[in-house]
Amino acid sequence: MPTEREREYYRLGFQDGQKAAVEGRTFRGGIAEERIQERESVAYFRPKPKRKLSAWNKFVRANSKKKIYRYRNGKLNLKKMGVAFRKKRR
Repeated sequence: MPTEREREYYRLGFQDGQKAAVEGRTFRGGIAEERIQERESVAYFRPKPKRKLSAWNKFVRANSKKKIYRYRNGKLNLKKMGVAFRKKRR
């Protein structure tokens, strides 16, 4: 159970945080400052290179709009696509 003094410290800290939020300030000090600097570096924002599509993904992308691989409700018939994909590889 926190003592009266600890409760006072918690209350003051909470009020300081609220004031900082209203003023638009952020916490910069100690470890938090280092992490903010890491994020602001160019390497942090560099996007990862995209992976190449697998043969299956390429097949699905190329054939997903074709009528023969669609059910009446618009869903893909993946079983039929899988059979066609395996036959295509021969």
